[in-house]
Amino acid sequence: MRAMENFSDEDFKRTILRALRLLAVVTVVAAPLLWWKLGWQSAVLLLVGAAISGSGLYEWLRLMTAVMVRMDGGAKARPMGMVLLGFFLRLGLTVVLLYVSLKILDGSVYALAAGLALGVFALSVEGLRLMKAWTV
Repeated sequence: MRAMENFSDEDFKRTILRALRLLAVVTVVAAPLLWWKLGWQSAVLLLVGAAISGSGLYEWLRLMTAVMVRMDGGAKARPMGMVLLGFFLRLGLTVVLLYVSLKILDGSVYALAAGLALGVFALSVEGLRLMKAWTV
């Protein structure tokens, strides 16, 4: 059994990147199915939600990497201001993208919600995989 105190920054990075990959795979599989069943507008709303969710995971990776580098103190840290600026710019872009996609596209709002939930789903699956690996 591996101890959780041995969980490294690289383990965190690999977990987030695997979650992003899982999110992309599920999106690529689900979008054509939604297009076929509910129309192209719903498929695009799913893609918008998945893109927002994926960018959130990626920003979380950037933010936590910057924080961990600062906490470790061993490596050269990127300026935290730029990381935070990117975080808040992405947040603003997310609000605009949500508004525009809901205003223009006449698809299912549930498809958008599903796309947004895919990030939580992917991260949960990777978290469960990680827990299983650390307890075996």
